[in-house]
Amino acid sequence: MRIIIAGGHGKIALKLAARLTSGPVGDTAEATVGSAVGSALRSTVGSAVGLVRNPAHVADVAAAGAEAVVCDLESAGVEEVARIVEGADAVVFAAGAGPGSGVARKDTVDRAASVLLADAAERAGVRRFVQISSMGAGRPPVPGRDAVWAAYITAKTEAEDDLRARDLDWTILRPGRLTDEPGTGLVRLAAEVPPGSVPRDDVAAVIVALLGDPGTAGRTLELVSGDTPIADAVATG
Repeated sequence: MRIIIAGGHGKIALKLAARLTSGPVGDTAEATVGSAVGSALRSTVGSAVGLVRNPAHVADVAAAGAEAVVCDLESAGVEEVARIVEGADAVVFAAGAGPGSGVARKDTVDRAASVLLADAAERAGVRRFVQISSMGAGRPPVPGRDAVWAAYITAKTEAEDDLRARDLDWTILRPGRLTDEPGTGLVRLAAEVPPGSVPRDDVAAVIVALLGDPGTAGRTLELVSGDTPIADAVATG
């Protein structure tokens, strides 16, 4: 398998790349997502490709065990991205404008870059698409929050809506508040869960499990820390 990860230098993306390859935590896949899924995904060693905007980030992606490809999704055309995606088994949209970005980049990255990647996946014939969204998407922005947060939630909602309208085997994952604490392998995953937080480690592990379970296609799932092992949560979420 060959997995393309947009936003390849992000914290979740680097952890995901490591789990999908021979990176530093690749050997924990089986323990985290369950023996069946973990064993199946061991065949993906060396198969992760991280798309990065900044050439200075190539070394970090390589250190996680993935191939790095420089591609700015804010300026690239669909043909360029389709050539990169061609032959992949799945794409993961893990890009985001990030802290400190303004309203405009919430749209050009969190919405438009996802749309571009989906366009490219369709053109290249890659059906499996996992999109990292955010808890709160799918609803109007909470009153009283600042304009940048409202733009972020709006962009994530519109990216989700675009993906659902496509003939792709998509899964949308909405994590709660992200933390850098060590993953526990225990989560709460369902169409709707109470607000909460979740380590980025566990988000990456859940994405691995989603990629290993085609039955999760066509589902929108919210994710926070919980008490259910990831393999069981994905199977029943």
